[in-house]
Amino acid sequence: MNNISRKNWILIWVLGMAGQICWNIENSWFNNFVYDKIAPEPAIVSWMVGVSAVVSTFCTFLVGTWGDRIGKRKPFICVGYIFWGVFTFLFGATEMIPKNPLFIAATAVVLADAVMSFFGSLGNDGGFSPWTTDISNEHNRGKLGGVLAVMPVFATIFGAVVSGFLIEKLDFFAFFGLMGAIVAMMGFLALFTLQDSPTLVPKRDEKGFRHQFLSVFNWNTIRENQELFWVFVVMTVYFIGFNVYFPYITIYFVNYLGYDYGMTGVIQGVGLLSAALLTIPAAKFIDRGRMAAVIFAALICNTTGLVLVSITQKLPVLLIGVFGAGIGYILVLQSLTAWMKNLYPEEQRGQFEGLKQIFFVCIPMIVGPAIATPIINHLGIEAEINGAAGMVPAPSLFLISAILTLFTLIPLNIAAKLCRKRNRA
Repeated sequence: MNNISRKNWILIWVLGMAGQICWNIENSWFNNFVYDKIAPEPAIVSWMVGVSAVVSTFCTFLVGTWGDRIGKRKPFICVGYIFWGVFTFLFGATEMIPKNPLFIAATAVVLADAVMSFFGSLGNDGGFSPWTTDISNEHNRGKLGGVLAVMPVFATIFGAVVSGFLIEKLDFFAFFGLMGAIVAMMGFLALFTLQDSPTLVPKRDEKGFRHQFLSVFNWNTIRENQELFWVFVVMTVYFIGFNVYFPYITIYFVNYLGYDYGMTGVIQGVGLLSAALLTIPAAKFIDRGRMAAVIFAALICNTTGLVLVSITQKLPVLLIGVFGAGIGYILVLQSLTAWMKNLYPEEQRGQFEGLKQIFFVCIPMIVGPAIATPIINHLGIEAEINGAAGMVPAPSLFLISAILTLFTLIPLNIAAKLCRKRNRA
């Protein structure tokens, strides 16, 4: 049984946290930046999230296949993180673009986000994520999955609490510059400390890069990896429901409930940090192959939490609701991470990371906000933000997300049956 070295654990935490903080800034504060500096228009957020999802997925596919082909992850991690930081800083400059006509400013933020997402996926999704698969095995992926699952939570807490206070003190442009510099520094750190797994060797398709790139897009790939594809479907259905509410949760707390950024961070931080403690016992069940059972319990907690958020404005109940939703998010991600990594074909790990992005990022981040936009426009409330009129989310957004989340049980049942069949065999 190969253990993950102490140095690699440190790199997992350092690079993983830097990456997740940067993703959190994009997924949450970029949206608030649009509302504050461009226009309170949910359609801009929807386009920004959708376009960046497509770009991220394509980049992960490209880099994953390239990494498999040359037997290296390090160059992509280093270059990706450095330029990820640079373009995070440059995104803030879009506030200087004239707002009349609005179309120009809206197009600029969508394109700026897409470029930043390209380099983020180059370093994190296409390089770092398959690297963690390379250096781990089925005996320690429950623990690894737990670590990778709590990182977005810690990043959300940082993003909600620390980022909220920093933005209030520095404003968005200086904040994006500071965070971008930190991420770029992690790229330089990886340049001198990270090493590729010794078990990673070049896996070249003799028919060329194009044939290797497209090799996963055929019926045989699905037939030979049925369980893995049903796990992907579980991920898609769950994260569609998640992306209906998550890009707008801070907007809801600030502009509907009336909390400031700091208090919004405390509410989300306390609930999510409490939920993160459950990854330790969950890892034991996951390493025993009980992923489906953990996900089932997480879905119940998730749905209950979203319902509570939708029906109350009282702080104690909101904390319980965020705690429940946090349990769902963390344990579902932890379980799916370990489940997928155990099923990836060894010679196509990077490529399957790209395939995962279709189900984890591309479809959910297009469909989720596309569902949310008409909900906000028809069931939200009118508000004026920095002198501009627009629509902000109402509690109905969380209730609809809760209903959509329950549909995850359908593909989960099929994936669980295939898992039991594989274990018996």
